[in-house]
Amino acid sequence: MTTDREQQDTLLELLNSTPVVNGAVQDLLADPEAARSWQLAHGGTGGVEEHRHLLQARDLLRDVVSGDRPAASLAPLLEDVTSRPRVSPAGVAWELEAPVERRLAVAAVLAWSALRETMPGRLRACGNPECRLFLIDRSKTNRARWCSMAVCGNRMKARRHYQRTRDAAAG
Repeated sequence: MTTDREQQDTLLELLNSTPVVNGAVQDLLADPEAARSWQLAHGGTGGVEEHRHLLQARDLLRDVVSGDRPAASLAPLLEDVTSRPRVSPAGVAWELEAPVERRLAVAAVLAWSALRETMPGRLRACGNPECRLFLIDRSKTNRARWCSMAVCGNRMKARRHYQRTRDAAAG
């Protein structure tokens, strides 16, 4: 059983599988072998249909988190999915029942939903408009703006500094 943190990290890894590298968008899951490895590492089967559903989920989730699509656009990913209670001495556990080729995609949607419920507003796009990555802000203040302070944070701060000094020199 995976923890909430592991599910969140997997969701973030999926959302961030289309970074900008040297000015061009890369799809880290486009290569069938790389995708298969990713799927297997995250509990999937590595199948072609699973890959197709995973990419569909990733793209829809990216749009939903960015505000480009409504959350309702995720509904088709959850068709024919049920959750059934199982009672044991440890309590009630919910077992997800989904077509095997859609389990990773469904898990991503459920991780997004749980994160939205337990940590509202904490999953968001990086504040650098040239970046395609997302972040989960786990700070107390909920003020993180960059996917990485070392990369995007420094770039954006350097740009602001350059703009201020240029404006001051021109004024």
